Amino acid sequence: MKLEHRFSVPAPVDEVWEALLDPERVAPCMPGATLASVEGKAFSGSVKVKLGPVQLLYRGTGEFVEIDPATHSLVLRASGKDTHGNGTASATVTVHVDQEVLVETDLSITGRPAQLGRGLIAEVGGRIVGQFAESLARELEPGEADEVQQQHLRVVRDEPEPIDLIGTAGVPVLKRLLPVLAIALIAIFVVLRRRRHR
Repeated sequence: MKLEHRFSVPAPVDEVWEALLDPERVAPCMPGATLASVEGKAFSGSVKVKLGPVQLLYRGTGEFVEIDPATHSLVLRASGKDTHGNGTASATVTVHVDQEVLVETDLSITGRPAQLGRGLIAEVGGRIVGQFAESLARELEPGEADEVQQQHLRVVRDEPEPIDLIGTAGVPVLKRLLPVLAIALIAIFVVLRRRRHR
């Protein structure tokens, strides 16, 4: 499944680029994520995901496989597994930083989240990227370095809130359900009228 998202961060390109290369700096910006360790270009961590009443925890690893400072481009590969063994997720992420940040993701998932379907996953992914961009923008605000570091320390100590896939989708899910509900109501109405006229 191929996804593409773009976002803007009100900061110099070089500053955004350097931040994206630092897992310890950007991990707290990602909803549901906890960074466990960093070794060179590799890192490990976990992501909490909530799907309705079910909460999933994916543990996995990632690695920067390509970094091109001249073009501000990078390629990241990551994979994780649900701790209950009910699903996996893997992705190759290509990022290019210019006036906007372009994120292209080749995603493969199994298990319950895969049941959402490509369209809904793309919508949820877009909203999660939006939340990440807002957090990154706050992280890069001038004069906020000391406060941000303190926030990071608090984030590392505190358990992050899980990514609520259904809650994040919210309106898109409702929009998809409304036509189905409308058709169902019309069908019921027609059936009831026919019964009354018999």
